[in-house]
Amino acid sequence: QVRLVESGGGLVQPGGSLRLSCAASGSIFSIYTMGWYRQAPGNQRELVAAVTSGGSTNYADSVKGRFTISRDNAKNTVYLQMNSLEPEDTAVYYCNVDCLTSRLVRTQPWGQGTLVTVSS
Repeated sequence: QVRLVESGGGLVQPGGSLRLSCAASGSIFSIYTMGWYRQAPGNQRELVAAVTSGGSTNYADSVKGRFTISRDNAKNTVYLQMNSLEPEDTAVYYCNVDCLTSRLVRTQPWGQGTLVTVSS
C-alpha cells in the first residue's frame, strides 16, 4: 500500500508564497509521474502541475510563471513552490502519484489534501 502525506498549506496574503510538500511511503517499487491538483468550492478538481520521472514538467496556464513543481526521488517527495499567490488560488490542494508497488501493481493514490487560503 502506498501512502501520501501532504504539508505546507495555510493562510497567506495576496502576493505571498507557500511551499507544499508531499511524501510517498509504503511498498513502492517505482514512481512515475507526481502531480498536484486543486479543488475550489463548487469547482471540479483540476491539474495544477506535474513532473515525470525524467524531470519533464507541465503546468496549468493559470499558474505558469508563478508555481514551480520539483521532486526529490531519493525521498519520494514532490514539492510545489507557489509564488505571487492570488485569491483565485484558494483551494484544497491534493498530491497524486502514478507508481508501481513492490508487488508490481500500478496504482495512483491521492493525498488527504491541504487547504491553501489566499486572503487579506
